[in-house]
Amino acid sequence: MAFTKSQRLQALPPYLFIEIDKKKRALMAAGKDVINLGVGDPDLPTHKFIIDEMAKAIYDPKNHRYPFDEGVPAFRQAAAAFMKKRFGVEVDADKNIITTIGSKDGIAHLPLAVINPGDVVLVPQPGYPVYSTGTQFAGGVPYLMPLREENGFLPDFDAIPEDVKKKAKLIWLNYPNNPTAATAPLEFYRKAVELAHRYGWVIANDLAYGEVYFEEAPRSILEVPGAMDVAIEFHSLSKSFNMTGWRIGWAAGNPAIIAALGQVKGNVDSGQFNAIQVAGVVALQHYDHPDVKKQMAIYRERRDALHSGLTALGWKFRKPTAGFFCWANTPKNLPSMDLCSRLIEEAHVVTVPGGGFGPAGEGYLRMALTVDVSRIKEAVERIGKLKL
Repeated sequence: MAFTKSQRLQALPPYLFIEIDKKKRALMAAGKDVINLGVGDPDLPTHKFIIDEMAKAIYDPKNHRYPFDEGVPAFRQAAAAFMKKRFGVEVDADKNIITTIGSKDGIAHLPLAVINPGDVVLVPQPGYPVYSTGTQFAGGVPYLMPLREENGFLPDFDAIPEDVKKKAKLIWLNYPNNPTAATAPLEFYRKAVELAHRYGWVIANDLAYGEVYFEEAPRSILEVPGAMDVAIEFHSLSKSFNMTGWRIGWAAGNPAIIAALGQVKGNVDSGQFNAIQVAGVVALQHYDHPDVKKQMAIYRERRDALHSGLTALGWKFRKPTAGFFCWANTPKNLPSMDLCSRLIEEAHVVTVPGGGFGPAGEGYLRMALTVDVSRIKEAVERIGKLKL
């Protein structure tokens, strides 16, 4: 029988990095030493105090049953306590919090809960691809908001046409940003909340990188008065505690939006393994643990090595203050895909071309701080030998 993919899958853009991945695999198969600055996955291990709690939790028989749809009460309470201690935001663990299977789970399912086919969704570009794909799966229409360096990589709300603002039902924000590493001031969030009230938008704020920072701590949009009326915010333990494979996070915000997301999730998944949520409680209760602070020092050293090394070679780009990406301007305005290919083929260094995130990302490379500082320095040395 001939098989044809669904129209929703056929409508997705092609995987633009497949040739880069092929080149990387070919080099590795040939025994070449490849330095991978392309992967956004922590190389550091999950902290021992979390693993120890998990080791106990998996032996508790009550954790082997179906999870609570909305999440283990203790985890939701720990998330609520974290929101209060970290951001000064008061939330009800039963009404304003839902556990997610990592933030991607909630981000992908939210459009199914809040938009109808044909509704406009405001999506940043460059940005996390799931904002657009989740919108398309729900039948929504993405309207792309370019993130320009001259605007601090913040969307220019004034540039959005009035008719689009009126049609929009949902807007995605993400700071610290992937891939640009930009952060957002509270004043930006105030304007977003004011516009959401004016036009009837739901704000979805992706704060997955909120606990990876080097200077001022990132803010939550829920700190803004009136935000709880219009916003939902996604948090993740993946980057904060090196728990990407554990798949645990939560969403906080407006109770009606939280309930709608919960209704979708109740129909498509059965929640996260209870023992992981129990371990997550300990993680959130110790977000300022010395081991967590130590990993921030490691990322800072890596950031400094990459930024100083490339700027010494003549590259010019903003020194990131949060997240574990560097969004580097391509030297001499070289096309990002061409430069990325040369770095792989000639220096055996993997990066991600900004153009792969859409036209607004052209002229940049994304480099991840997820390899040891010695490897970062070696990558810089290899890049310096290229004649660009």
